[in-house]
Amino acid sequence: MGTDLTKCGLRRGGAHALLVLLLTLVVAGCGGDSDTGGPQEANATDVMYAQMTVEHIRQGLPVLDLAVERGKSPELKAVATELRGQWTAENTTLAGWLAEWDRPAEADPNESIHAGHGALHALRPQDVDDLRAATGAFDQTATALLLGHLHNGMETARMEAKGGAYRPAVDLATRTTTTRQAQIQRLLTLAAGQ
Repeated sequence: MGTDLTKCGLRRGGAHALLVLLLTLVVAGCGGDSDTGGPQEANATDVMYAQMTVEHIRQGLPVLDLAVERGKSPELKAVATELRGQWTAENTTLAGWLAEWDRPAEADPNESIHAGHGALHALRPQDVDDLRAATGAFDQTATALLLGHLHNGMETARMEAKGGAYRPAVDLATRTTTTRQAQIQRLLTLAAGQ
């Protein structure tokens, strides 16, 4: 080339090292955490969404188990089976993010900080006990509990979609909102026919 590298104070090996360094910086800039949504990008909304959704899933799983085991309606069993699979996968993902962010798996129990996006404890142990005790009205009770619980979960997902910073969490919230809306419609149709 027309440039004498030795005049610039660089030998051939130094020029090669500089080129490698520049290429490394360019690649790091194009594929770094800013594009992939690295853990440092999680904000308070992301953390609250993950914590509250993990708790939401924990509370809802016993209702799903009972609906699959004792429900008479094939549609109720189908929705419950679907949800159980989805919640199991979502729970693994959310718990993994919380561990990456070095944040506790449980949300702050102070209910005042959860105003506007669903109660922290939407399903009470008494609700699950009542469902276990239900006889003739089992399907109606399970459907009503699931509708209320899914509605609370939608509020949390909408909060994340609007205020989250961690792209994978925002994407999950957006996807689950669409999925849950369809499941709520199926349960509303079921409730109307009960």
